[in-house]
Amino acid sequence: MKIKKLLFLVLAFVLTFSMVACSNEQATNNEGTSKESVFTGKYIVDANYVKEHYGDDNVILMDARGEEATKKGTIEGAITTTWQNLSNIENAKKGDYDWGLILEPEVLSKKLGELGLSKDKEIILFAEGPKGWGEDGRILWTLRAAGYENVRMVDGGLKALQDIGLPKSKDVKKLDPVEVAIDALDYEHVINTKELEVSYDDYIMLDVREDKEYNGGVHYGEAKGGRLPGAIQVRFIDLFDSDGYLKSNEEITSLFENANIKKTDKVVAYCTSGIRSAYTQLIMEMLDYEVVKNYEGSYNTWCVHNEVEN
Repeated sequence: MKIKKLLFLVLAFVLTFSMVACSNEQATNNEGTSKESVFTGKYIVDANYVKEHYGDDNVILMDARGEEATKKGTIEGAITTTWQNLSNIENAKKGDYDWGLILEPEVLSKKLGELGLSKDKEIILFAEGPKGWGEDGRILWTLRAAGYENVRMVDGGLKALQDIGLPKSKDVKKLDPVEVAIDALDYEHVINTKELEVSYDDYIMLDVREDKEYNGGVHYGEAKGGRLPGAIQVRFIDLFDSDGYLKSNEEITSLFENANIKKTDKVVAYCTSGIRSAYTQLIMEMLDYEVVKNYEGSYNTWCVHNEVEN
């Protein structure tokens, strides 16, 4: 009996140790390990991938939060810009039909060239996930429209890169200017207000804003509160888990299925200015939703020219 009891205790110890080891292997901590990304898609990389390629001459690391935020703390060697720098913000008033649209090819070519964003390099963007506005997604969406193919964004964002041990910095790296040629923009995943006004009934409207916005509150300078008529809500923040990482492909798909959005539907995603919705468009595309467009200008423009509901 004593031998059997001893064997039982040994077996219980082995099983417990194995379970703990397995759990620790998958966990994220601050000791230089990184949670494996449970979301997979062509535009998503995890922190391990960035660490493996950190410092490569053919990789450009970009903080999508802009220079003000970057100077408070970023990853050493990262350049920065904002989505506004690549959009028609300076030459239009919020609410104008042309406000927030991707810059025209000639102007955009110059901006991207000044940033040193060669189409021959791999560009990896990061921001702050659900704590931010999806700026990395908006810039990636813009770069795709401009013909960039080798573009990625980091699951877990800045925190994941810091947790895995990449060096921190408050300096903003500047690259040498390069020649960038954009003959025309690819509008496959883009829609503006005038286009939407004449094709509204062809699409499902997907509102990715928070409840306080969807339910009619004015929080970010909107001309008036409300939502696009008939819009279905799936919040941007619900794409992420409590640690700031994207949920699995299956979990995110379930969010849209529960909202009665099918992969064969034609969808227009919108938010306040087309930032969070750009990120969502990319996610849905990677989940094989057939037609998903991001609405340039988004609610800020729609509510000035068209009826909304509360």
